[in-house]
Amino acid sequence: MHGVPQSPVHHAEGDVAIHTQMVLQQLVQLSEYNALDAEAKEILWASALMHDIEKRSTTVTDEYGNITSPSHARKGAMTVRQILYREIPTPFTIREQISGLVKHHGLPLWIFEKGNTVNALLKASLEVNTEWLYMLAKADALGRICQDQADLLYRLDMFRVLCEEHDCWGKSRHFATDLARFHYFQSGGPDPAYVPYNNMLTEVVILSGLPGSGKDHYLHQHYRHLPVISLDDMRRRLKIDRKDTKGNGRIIQAAMEQAREYLRNLQSFAWNATNITRSMREQLINVFEVYDPRITLVYVEVPYHKLVAQNRSREYSIPQAAIEKLIDKLDIPKLWEAHELKYVTGKG
Repeated sequence: MHGVPQSPVHHAEGDVAIHTQMVLQQLVQLSEYNALDAEAKEILWASALMHDIEKRSTTVTDEYGNITSPSHARKGAMTVRQILYREIPTPFTIREQISGLVKHHGLPLWIFEKGNTVNALLKASLEVNTEWLYMLAKADALGRICQDQADLLYRLDMFRVLCEEHDCWGKSRHFATDLARFHYFQSGGPDPAYVPYNNMLTEVVILSGLPGSGKDHYLHQHYRHLPVISLDDMRRRLKIDRKDTKGNGRIIQAAMEQAREYLRNLQSFAWNATNITRSMREQLINVFEVYDPRITLVYVEVPYHKLVAQNRSREYSIPQAAIEKLIDKLDIPKLWEAHELKYVTGKG
């Protein structure tokens, strides 16, 4: 972070390294922080340490000399996940809380400028502890030299009031049913209290996880009663290479048609593919939800060293370089994406 410039208007203290040191100093002085247990302190401290980690790759200076770092929080969350998966093996729940806090660290300051303020808040509450997020943002606001610090702290107070008003201060927003939650985020509806009629007659189980993580094994253990649409099986059966763009397009088209046939016939099924990015999952869910099935997302993960070993021992292993690229793109499924979400991380 040393030498990475920041806007002199918002960060007159200097580069990203100086700002980060100041944020850490402010964090450990907060009374709210010192009231936390040891694990929560570690999570918040690590989040503060890495909250601006990707300003190094996103910082630009425009023709007028303005310095900005677009999308540094989103990219930083991905980098944090990679570090805490590959390099510093970290328990899944702790890792994802840190990654989520980095991703959302600017939200308390800018939430009222978003198009759908309440939707953004409730979605974030399903990913991170909003009270911890408030503390991180407060340390971020105090750990800088700027003219608008009083305004930033006022915004944080309003964020806290907003969380309390929508019953998600320090906890996830509660929805009356899984269907109510799914409908609210899928439709962008204005009323999170609305409970739609439940007419779901089938279930679609969507697997997500890196190659070699154990998705096939999990399906065999828990969903052997369901027919499975497997993109890998279809590729092997039709002898289509993963790098064959047109061939893979035909595979996906055929798989989608099979899924629609199951749904039209009110037949539950499982969809087995990596689905490691939100855009991949979103495309599937947008197609499936038209038929009103219950959608269950199952994310399967094993530790990095075990993933490497399991991939090598597979009958159809994937080059390690390809695995590393997939890890770089890994975006863990979140509860607001489906009716039900299961994390299978090797410990239940």
